[in-house]
Amino acid sequence: MATSLEHIENVALRQYAEKAYLNYSMYVILDRALPHIGDGLKPVQRRIIYAMSELGLKASSKHKKSARTVGDVIGKFHPHGDSAAYEAMVLMAQPFSYRYPLIDGQGNWGSPDDPKSFAAMRYTESRLTPIAELLLSELAQGTVEWIPNFDGSLEEPTVLPARAPHVLLNGTTGIAVGMATDIPPHNLREVVAACVHLLDSPQASAEELFAHVPGPDFPTDAEIITPAEDIQKIYETGRGSLKMRAIYQQEQGDVVITALPHQVSGARVLEQIAQQMHTKKLPMVADLRDESDHENPTRLVIIPRSNRVDIEGLMAHLFATTDLERNYRVNLNIIGIDGRPAVKSLATILSEWLSFRKETVRRRLNHRLEKILKRLHILEGLLIAYLNIDEVIAIIRAEDKPKPALMERFGISDIQADAILDLKLRNLARLEEFIISTEQNELSEERDTIEKILGSDARMKTLIKKELIAVAQEYGDDRRSPLVVREESRAFREDELLTAEPVTVIVSQKGWIRSAKGLDIDPTGLSYKSGDGYRFAARGRSNQKLVMLDSTGKAYTLVAHTLPSARGQGEPLTGRINPPSGATFEGILFGDEDQRCLLATDAGYGFVARLGDLQSKNRAGKAVLSLPRGSRVMPPMRVVDKDNDLVVAISNEGRMLAFPVGELPELSRGKGNKIINIPAARAADRSEYVVAVAVLSEGDRLLVHAGQRHLNLKRSDLEHYRSERGRRGNKLPRGFQKVDAIDVERKA
Repeated sequence: MATSLEHIENVALRQYAEKAYLNYSMYVILDRALPHIGDGLKPVQRRIIYAMSELGLKASSKHKKSARTVGDVIGKFHPHGDSAAYEAMVLMAQPFSYRYPLIDGQGNWGSPDDPKSFAAMRYTESRLTPIAELLLSELAQGTVEWIPNFDGSLEEPTVLPARAPHVLLNGTTGIAVGMATDIPPHNLREVVAACVHLLDSPQASAEELFAHVPGPDFPTDAEIITPAEDIQKIYETGRGSLKMRAIYQQEQGDVVITALPHQVSGARVLEQIAQQMHTKKLPMVADLRDESDHENPTRLVIIPRSNRVDIEGLMAHLFATTDLERNYRVNLNIIGIDGRPAVKSLATILSEWLSFRKETVRRRLNHRLEKILKRLHILEGLLIAYLNIDEVIAIIRAEDKPKPALMERFGISDIQADAILDLKLRNLARLEEFIISTEQNELSEERDTIEKILGSDARMKTLIKKELIAVAQEYGDDRRSPLVVREESRAFREDELLTAEPVTVIVSQKGWIRSAKGLDIDPTGLSYKSGDGYRFAARGRSNQKLVMLDSTGKAYTLVAHTLPSARGQGEPLTGRINPPSGATFEGILFGDEDQRCLLATDAGYGFVARLGDLQSKNRAGKAVLSLPRGSRVMPPMRVVDKDNDLVVAISNEGRMLAFPVGELPELSRGKGNKIINIPAARAADRSEYVVAVAVLSEGDRLLVHAGQRHLNLKRSDLEHYRSERGRRGNKLPRGFQKVDAIDVERKA
């Protein structure tokens, strides 16, 4: 038998794939991942709340097994896996996840340390919380549209008639196809205040709304430290990020953390700190304890090694390197009242929700008005019957079909006639007429009130405003997450983690380096390899960096605490750095990054530099000092006080010049300015050059060596040689024309 192919449609694979993927994308966006602006719920959450209300699990009822709720949800409304439905249910029951939980659970519903540790649904019990009434109380009052469920056997609401902007109260996160949403929770009172303000001033600016909603309010007491201007920008654009920081206090020298950022595990934080302790990155911490219990849900104790530890610095480091400080992405992507997803500003969200609320209230009032009019119509017929009760009874007794007779005799409608015929004998008492008249008057007053509200925008706004204020009074609470201004957190640098022990670094003539503890070391008395000897040394602290200067003008950085001990003979510098072939080391500098030093060449040029500007991580060094042709590098010198120190330069012709250090420029690299004037011709043929340069601080003495002779000069003795930078200088006394070296005798 031949198969008919008439029902088969030929479609290009690309076209089919595009259409299928687009359909899937729209399904995920609209029916799974993003919340609706009306009730702030995703479809699975909405179905859980509705199913629980249909099961009678209101806040006043007894708890029932969660498996029963999940069964109803997936059997009637949400044909997906039970684990997905139950996890969505758990999230709405966790007070550490939801700012205003919608489900009241009994049993194990997870913990802040492990939100996924909840018990199976066959063990837990649940019911709705009182605040869930904000979503359900008007459901049966004609306020929303209803659609068939997945198999058409039941109906479910397209959206719940929320009496407050729930989309902002509990927030939500979701990942769709090509888009995502991250809405933080907010405080009910603040959001209601912003709605009321927007009702009074529909054109209110973002700044005005920001005065009512200063920021999100998470279900934790941790601080929100994002600056106010950044939060306001988030509310204006709908995108950005927030930063939360744990709260701590000091108790008897210990640090006690009492509140963690949203969804941060205390166990995870302790694990992160312990890992740093294990890797020697927190030498100032002695121990950790978790003292959390029912009375103190969060109590993490950090025990410093001593009372000299800088607690603020320690916590700034922990904030920067652990989950004690966390960033939260904000992406206010919501399905609007037009049914389309979009990233919205705070003003747009509130305006759209108020439009939704106005329509909901209008439908509620129309629904009530319709019921009132029907009841009044029936009461009008009943009143006619009571006024003519004997005749009505006679017609009913005499007529085979009393209904048409009653309608014809009294001019009443079909509905009124049915109501009269449905009367019970006991309702024929004379008192019933008074009851009907009273009810008629009450309903007439309510009808008039509703019609006035429906006919006036101002009255409608007033009603919505009163209802919002009543919601805030009934369910509102104080802000939990304080908004504070804090300094930026900063992790410790490697050198800050080291103990600052005094050390002396010694370099030998052949370039071997070592480090000895203490400052009173005599470098010349140490043992050296055969054919080697002492070259120069520097004193500082083990947490500082040192800079080596070579004969080509390059600077190399070494970390003091990594140098070999002076108990041995050290190791060659070439194992740590890569100087050019034939280069020799001319000096060493030791100190903090802001330490100033003088770099100079024997051609008579130099400048002042910061030690931090000379540092480099490159093994090949950093070119810092430019050498004029034929010149050589002078040993670098430490500058103690740039404003008061003196530079002293002596040439091989016996000329000496002294001038303030401040006359030299501060550079990070270069040739520098002229220190002492050497005629160009004499500099070119190297017949005159600088033999020594020194920096003198207040109270220092200058020792000038010439053969067996030496001069011991105080700063006051240098007046004869003081002049402006770049001068020739004055001749030293007879016998000191050939200077071998100069030394500086530092004040005690």
